[in-house]
Amino acid sequence: MSTENNSTKFKVLIGVLSALLIALAVYTVTLYNDSKNTVTGLEKQKVEIEGELEELIANYDEIIQDNELKDKDLLAARGRIEVLLDSVKAAEANVALIGRYKAEIGRLKRERKLLFKRADSLIAANQLLAMERDSTNMVLSNTIKVVDSVSEKNVAMAETIKKGSVVNAVDLRGEAVIIRSSGKIVDTRRSSRADKVRACFTLTPNPIAEKGDRTLFVQVINPKNNLLGDKENLQFDGEVLNYSAATNVFYENEELDVCVLVNAKEEDLIEGRYIINVFDGSKQVASTTMELK
Repeated sequence: MSTENNSTKFKVLIGVLSALLIALAVYTVTLYNDSKNTVTGLEKQKVEIEGELEELIANYDEIIQDNELKDKDLLAARGRIEVLLDSVKAAEANVALIGRYKAEIGRLKRERKLLFKRADSLIAANQLLAMERDSTNMVLSNTIKVVDSVSEKNVAMAETIKKGSVVNAVDLRGEAVIIRSSGKIVDTRRSSRADKVRACFTLTPNPIAEKGDRTLFVQVINPKNNLLGDKENLQFDGEVLNYSAATNVFYENEELDVCVLVNAKEEDLIEGRYIINVFDGSKQVASTTMELK
């Protein structure tokens, strides 16, 4: 009888131990999976943080390069982000570090917002100064033309009326532009980044000019004296006009702003000075230059 009791107790003990071993195995597997999931989650967050930092650096590069800004605060901010990115890449992911990096990214984004707002003000001021300079040069050029015209005493009245009916263009400015995939047009001074050349000008009021549709021609010549754009030509009174692009406008004897995009091959967009001319028919009505780096 005693032997049977001992055997029963032994079997019970084995059963309890087996249950405990099974429970321990299940717990161990669960703990391992949880740990593995935690590590995977932390690595994923680390990759996301690296991506956000790289995007911040790209934002700073774009505004600095496209607008040729050498602002020390912008450069310093970009430098701090690059140091932080190197630190993230070298560190092993853990909860404490991930939390600290996320907080730092939030601070960097707020800093970027403030710095970019100030940079926009600087860019606007530089563009205004450039427009005022171009306008002054054009006014001086037109004044010289008027003085020369007055000195020509033998001009016939018919020719004077014909010339007077030509629409003049002022404030001509040329700029290289980048065409974003979204359709947004961004100015640039770098030939290697440019896609096209844009010429913008203003037609002045002229009460004796003929109202209606009018075709204007733009001529863009690169530093190697090559014509950009469509490279079309027209004959006017025995003369040939080679032009880069043409545009049709409806002129009502009032001031009219006009912009024309000129296509350009990559090999034609080079460093140096470009000449931009605008023609009303065979008559050149505006000219300017632009520099690309």
